[in-house]
Amino acid sequence: MSSSISLPTDAYRPGQCNIGPEEIRLRMLGGHLGVLASGGLLAMLLATHAPRASRLLVGLPAASAAVGYLQAQLRFCARFGWRGLYNFGRLGIEESVVDEAARRSDRRRAMAIAGGGALIGLVTAVVAYGLPSTPKE
Repeated sequence: MSSSISLPTDAYRPGQCNIGPEEIRLRMLGGHLGVLASGGLLAMLLATHAPRASRLLVGLPAASAAVGYLQAQLRFCARFGWRGLYNFGRLGIEESVVDEAARRSDRRRAMAIAGGGALIGLVTAVVAYGLPSTPKE
């Protein structure tokens, strides 16, 4: 016989969950916009035969997209975590985390999200750099 404990998805949990549905949708939108920006930038750089090194810039919006998606998936806002905030209601109505141990846990999670986004951005930049150049017409 197995027992399953279901954790609420609409309650603050230090280092695990600090945003609700509206904030999650906003992070997902940020991820989508970052992907569009990355793709658009890369397409423009390739179409204009820009110097290969300029393709490394694609890593910046890619990192932003990754951070947005990571936050949505993890139900955790890195900026809120760093600042000791959470929100499960309407956008713009944040509450403060008062427990210092919880704030430390939130900061660790925020750093992990930022690191994950940076790593994904770096990998994307390297891939963009390595794409073959199209010949000038």
